[in-house]
Amino acid sequence: MVQAYILIQTEVGKASAVAEVIGRLPGVIQAEDVTGPYDVIVRAQAETVDELGRMVVAKVQQVEGITRTLTCPVVHL
Repeated sequence: MVQAYILIQTEVGKASAVAEVIGRLPGVIQAEDVTGPYDVIVRAQAETVDELGRMVVAKVQQVEGITRTLTCPVVHL
């Protein structure tokens, strides 16, 4: 299992709606709207890195109101 944090920037005033929509996507553990340089932070999981990438590109980035994402895979050092 691969987990990652997805940091999301949204259009002004869209953070809450984006977090709500993304929170319902399969593979999303948690989606929170936050303050700071990013508007929404998502914790997601998938079976493989490739599956995680497909989820980000095909599902997360397609949500209306998102302007940019940064995916940070969790590593265990």
